[in-house]
Amino acid sequence: MDKVVRTKVKDLLGSEPGKEVLAKGWVRTKRGNKQVKFIALNDGSTVNNIQIVANTENFDEELIKKITTGASIAVKGELVASVGSGQAVEIQAKEIEVIGECDPMRYPLQKKDTTLEYLRSVAHMRLRTNTFGAVLRIRHAMAFAIHKFFNDKGFVYLNTPLITESDAEGAGDMFQVTTMDLANVPMHNGKVDFSKDFFGKKTSLTVSGQLEGELGATAVGEIYTFGPTFRAENSNTPRHLAEFWMIEPEMAFYDINDDMALAEEFVKYLVQYALDNCMDDLTFLNNKYDDGLIERLKSVLGIEFRKVTYTEAVSILEEAVANGHKFEYPVHWGTDFQSEHERYLVEQYFRRPVILIDFPKDIKAFYMKQNEDGKTVRGMDVLFPKIGEIIGGSEREASLEKLETRIDELGMSRKNLEWYIDTRRFGTVPHSGFGLGFERLLLFVTGMNNIRDVIPFPRTPKNAEF
Repeated sequence: MDKVVRTKVKDLLGSEPGKEVLAKGWVRTKRGNKQVKFIALNDGSTVNNIQIVANTENFDEELIKKITTGASIAVKGELVASVGSGQAVEIQAKEIEVIGECDPMRYPLQKKDTTLEYLRSVAHMRLRTNTFGAVLRIRHAMAFAIHKFFNDKGFVYLNTPLITESDAEGAGDMFQVTTMDLANVPMHNGKVDFSKDFFGKKTSLTVSGQLEGELGATAVGEIYTFGPTFRAENSNTPRHLAEFWMIEPEMAFYDINDDMALAEEFVKYLVQYALDNCMDDLTFLNNKYDDGLIERLKSVLGIEFRKVTYTEAVSILEEAVANGHKFEYPVHWGTDFQSEHERYLVEQYFRRPVILIDFPKDIKAFYMKQNEDGKTVRGMDVLFPKIGEIIGGSEREASLEKLETRIDELGMSRKNLEWYIDTRRFGTVPHSGFGLGFERLLLFVTGMNNIRDVIPFPRTPKNAEF
């Protein structure tokens, strides 16, 4: 082919007709008759295809045969006004080159609709579908918007370690990191001798960057982390992954009210960004999977999230049970809410996003600031429709005495936490933060029902392919 600069399909679809263009991409479909073939071409830049019109008299028959679903091709021709419906322009092909052939008998993605369950079984190819192209573009847009939001507010992007000796959540569901020969583990006095390991101590993949994030906040004021976290929880639900991404801002001199205000502003900003920049992909997902998606996204904007104490929420849920509503899990003061409880509050009772506050201290992490009643802490969970909890955060305990007492009450190791406690010894300040599960956000923004369908390569129990 003569040298013509390639133009992406997204840009071609927005161009004026009447110029020579070069497009490259993968064939979605080919149809037509002996005289003319209509090829739908997609390069991943948009959910929409551009139509290639190829008069068969201008092309070798063997070449036309090689243009099958999944094949990659380059097409040079004239961009002309489309006579058909559905697109403004199409390419009248002058030259076609088959870059990569695709055996139609073996290619796992055919023209017919396939289920998301099937696509998970061919996850190495599912990224080429319209659905996962849309999800990936939205995922990218949300990642960009997250960085833009915090950058515009003057936050510092802090890279916290993936390998750590601290269990920030105290749950113990961590993946251990070791270079020791598991067939010949060194022992000392009947216990594993971690001094022989790479780091000279027991280490794991992080469950959260929060504790290290607090160090950054008490140095430069306001930070955020955005990276992968790992939970070795043997859970096969549509809402859990073993490897997922978290956004965790930490802010010095913020109290719980400042924390809640930032969280609400943050998620509204992200939803608005998606509506402003991803409408083609959102429309596709709305039409194919969830016809209430776009309206649900708009519904969280322009309204104030409802703030409700944990105690008030328990009373509401108990009243619902008394009136005949059935929950799978029982609820009473002191229990940790399940997704069904959270969604009832959001979707049926308040009909808007809810921020739960003032949780029992026994169901929350050691670092949360205690209220004066001695029973509750200044935690906050943001609950969204269809998802349940999308953000969890709190004001952090600034008192050295109270933090040390709580660590001792829980029987936690002081040895691994002295560096964290030092932030309360030397210039302690009120500070707060929260964590947003990136894939939980994407479930809401895309309307997908399974968290495995909003991350390119899901890690779940017994599944670590690629």
